[in-house]
Amino acid sequence: MAWIVAVVLFGEAFGIAALNWFMGVVVDRQDMSLAGLDPDRMSMSAKAGAVVFGLYFALCGLVALLVAVRDRQPAGLGRVLLISVAVVHALLGAVAWGLVGWRAFLFMVVVLALVVLLLMTYDRVDGAGDAGAETDGGGAGGSGPEHAPEPELGQEPEPEPEREQEPVKNDTPPAEQLTPPASTTP
Repeated sequence: MAWIVAVVLFGEAFGIAALNWFMGVVVDRQDMSLAGLDPDRMSMSAKAGAVVFGLYFALCGLVALLVAVRDRQPAGLGRVLLISVAVVHALLGAVAWGLVGWRAFLFMVVVLALVVLLLMTYDRVDGAGDAGAETDGGGAGGSGPEHAPEPELGQEPEPEPEREQEPVKNDTPPAEQLTPPASTTP
C-alpha cells in the first residue's frame, strides 16, 4: 500500500510542478495584465508555486516511501505531512468537481482514500504490537511479581510464594458517630 502511495505522490509532485511551471511560462509569453497585476510577478509566482508544491508532494511521497521501506507507521513530522496531504486532496477534490469534472474529483478521492488507508493500516499493525509488548513483561525489568517467567519446555513451574494478607483497616466511623451536615443558607 505504501509503495502505491509513494509512486502516486511522486507522480503528482512532477505533474503539479510541471503544470504550474507551464502556467508561469504561458503568462510570461502572453505579456498581458490581469486586473492590473504585473505579468512578470504573476509568472514568477506561478513558477515559485511550481517549486513549492512540487517539493511538498515529493516530500510527502518520500515519507510514504520510508513507510514502505521500513514497514512501520510514520511518526512525528512524517505523520503530519501525510495527514496534511490527505486534507489537501480532499480540498482539491471539492474544487476539481466544480472546475475540472468528475474524473479529476474521482482521482483526488482515490488518492485521499489511499493516504487514509496507509495511515490507518500501519497504525493498526503497530498498535497490536505495542499491546502485546505491554502484557508480556510489564516495564523495563521484564518480569514483575505479577508476571512470573514462563517455564522452559520439560520444567515444572515453580509454585508462587504465599503472601501474608494484611488486615483490612476500616476508617469509617459507625453510623451513630456521624454528624449531620451544617446548613449553609442563612
